[in-house]
Amino acid sequence: MNRNLVSDTRDGARLRVRVTPSASRTAVTGTIGEGSGAAMKIALQAPPVEGRANAALIEFLAELLGVARSAIEIAGGEHTRNKTILVRGRNANQIMAALTKELT
Repeated sequence: MNRNLVSDTRDGARLRVRVTPSASRTAVTGTIGEGSGAAMKIALQAPPVEGRANAALIEFLAELLGVARSAIEIAGGEHTRNKTILVRGRNANQIMAALTKELT
């Protein structure tokens, strides 16, 4: 898995994702791009209206990474499919391990 998906910051870890709303199920579906443009692909059942997809993304990532929903913040791309997620309380290695486990 591309190591550039996640980076450590002083506030936690940053994860780049590309969401697909209105999918048949919510799941990590793979990766897209290479190098610094790489992102984790996440399909969401929620539609992209009234913040539902963002709320579903936060809930899904919190459960997947074992953190409270309040530890997940959309730090960039709130109104686009490409998002930067800040995860407080986890480092890049912990997030990569959880994502790798989810994909296998």
